Amino acid sequence: MSHPSPQDHPDAPVDGDGDDGGRGGLRELLVRTGVALVDAEGAQALTLREIARRAGVSHGAPRRWFPTHLDLLSAIAREGFAELAARIAEAEREADRTDAGPRARAELLARRYLAYAAERRGMYELMFRHDLLESGRLGLRETSLPLFARLTALVAELRPAAVTGVDPVTAAGALWANLHGLAQLRHWGSLALATGSDDPETLVRATLDAHLGPTDPAR
Repeated sequence: MSHPSPQDHPDAPVDGDGDDGGRGGLRELLVRTGVALVDAEGAQALTLREIARRAGVSHGAPRRWFPTHLDLLSAIAREGFAELAARIAEAEREADRTDAGPRARAELLARRYLAYAAERRGMYELMFRHDLLESGRLGLRETSLPLFARLTALVAELRPAAVTGVDPVTAAGALWANLHGLAQLRHWGSLALATGSDDPETLVRATLDAHLGPTDPAR
């Protein structure tokens, strides 16, 4: 009678697939490998088989920690959101030190967002592909939505609904869509082709003026 191979049972231990339960365990190894792969080759390279190959484990090994491909993609994207959140938090601390007003804080947030999009292109594209990241089991929404909530709070301070008649969530969504479009069009080269410039400082100011009104000279 033939016996099933380890690949037939993804949870069965195989050489090189052991997990020590610590920081260097299989789960962390797969996520780290995925982060490096998306940075190097983009989201399209993140197949289960390729991540497993680069991690030096069997192609069935990821199933131990990630029942689906979406779960592993979500775990990788979560690392990106955590880094972006850390950059935004650093910007907030900088704003606190200078006693910046909400408009200056919104500008700092927008700059950090666009800088992240430019520097971590593959990760950025993965993070906002929610059609690929339909996983509610890994807390991805809990990592991503607070960033949007912070933008919404700034918009509410600058353009309260009682004055504008526009819900701050809607206004923040429009501003975010504009920033996301800037990031994409700059990356593709379309913005420079159409306008003759892709200077992020000028574009950020113009975007914020359009959505939040002109800068208050007092702040």
